[in-house]
Amino acid sequence: MKIVIKLIIESFRFAWNALKINILRTTLSILGVTVGIFAIISVFTLVDSLEDSIKESFNFLGANTLIVQKWPWGLGGDEVYPWWKYLKRPHPTREEYKFLADNVTNASSLCITARKENIISKFRNNSSNEGILTGVSNSFKDVYELTIEKGRYFTKQESIRGRPVAIIGHRIAKDLFTDLDPIGKAFKIKGISFYTIGKLREEGEGFLEIDSKDDEIIIPYRSFTRLYYIGKGKGGLEPYITLKGYESDLGLTQLESEVKGLMRSKRGLKPREEENFAINRPDAITEFIGTTFDIIAIAGWIIGSFSILVGGFGIANIMFVSVRERTNIIGIQKSLGAKNYFILFQFLFESIFLSLIGGILGILLAYLLSFADLGTLHLKLSFYNVFLGLGVSVVIGLLSGIVPAALAAKMDPVVAIRIQ
Repeated sequence: MKIVIKLIIESFRFAWNALKINILRTTLSILGVTVGIFAIISVFTLVDSLEDSIKESFNFLGANTLIVQKWPWGLGGDEVYPWWKYLKRPHPTREEYKFLADNVTNASSLCITARKENIISKFRNNSSNEGILTGVSNSFKDVYELTIEKGRYFTKQESIRGRPVAIIGHRIAKDLFTDLDPIGKAFKIKGISFYTIGKLREEGEGFLEIDSKDDEIIIPYRSFTRLYYIGKGKGGLEPYITLKGYESDLGLTQLESEVKGLMRSKRGLKPREEENFAINRPDAITEFIGTTFDIIAIAGWIIGSFSILVGGFGIANIMFVSVRERTNIIGIQKSLGAKNYFILFQFLFESIFLSLIGGILGILLAYLLSFADLGTLHLKLSFYNVFLGLGVSVVIGLLSGIVPAALAAKMDPVVAIRIQ
């Protein structure tokens, strides 16, 4: 253990001397590593931040859920989306929701939802023109994340009877009530008064500017159907059924199979008939996003690799020069009993230290980049990326110093002492 500590201290001293003696040469040599690590870590930081922001924007779809709809989601691929094939499909109904609620066994909860955008709501002389009216069954809170800052959620009786009560988002509350407490106050939609019983916590602007809960007005599903027509034909809205699976159902395979069988049974489809409904998986979006960003990450590796390669050659050059300059010292060390591995590790540690200096500078630059103002995109330098940068630096230092270190270790002490 003592010899290892001695090796590290001595190698650090030699590396520091190399920096002091010819700071320009050493700086230019480790600059390649600095630029390479900066390029890789910056790309990874940007990719991770983009991926996290996009995934957060899709949180409204719910976690560990399946969505029964008329339309399947088209996620990439070379084929043209066959919209004409799904146009005449029936949309999910309240009766089908009740049927699933009575018969499904692999779901922890389920709800039916319908939405109408660009709703005009009014309170006295104030109005909001960009609200999203969402009609939900009582179990909506058990399927989706819903953080009520003030007030409460619907009671079961309010949902069943379709009472004119509402839970509003932060922006709706601000537009309609400004500084007033919205709880208990009535506002109007299409001339019908709704009493505010809850206010949602502020969610903020999403990276993709996807509609957030700040713009939502959530009312009981039965109340929604009294305001807007749900069904086929012009202006008919299409509801969807969301089912939340159990954590033990990996991939929701059991739930998906059960829902498919129940829906086919309810709609009277024959064994060879194709489904006239779609079961969409929000996690498919996550997988698609992850695959896309994996490709971008590979591009980051390729870009950074060229700079790191140049930096590796630069450090190897320093080590060859260092071996030549310290040939006499190597001869003296070996004549005094220093083993080959001692000389080998001495130069290897020095090479790794030099590479680490370049890597740390690159990580520091990437960290400073994370403070850049990119609007709704917040850059976050993760510990994983920091460790990755340090790990790559160590590997580059090891590869760059292995040949010079091996040459130094194999030197004949008599010959080494004589060389001037």
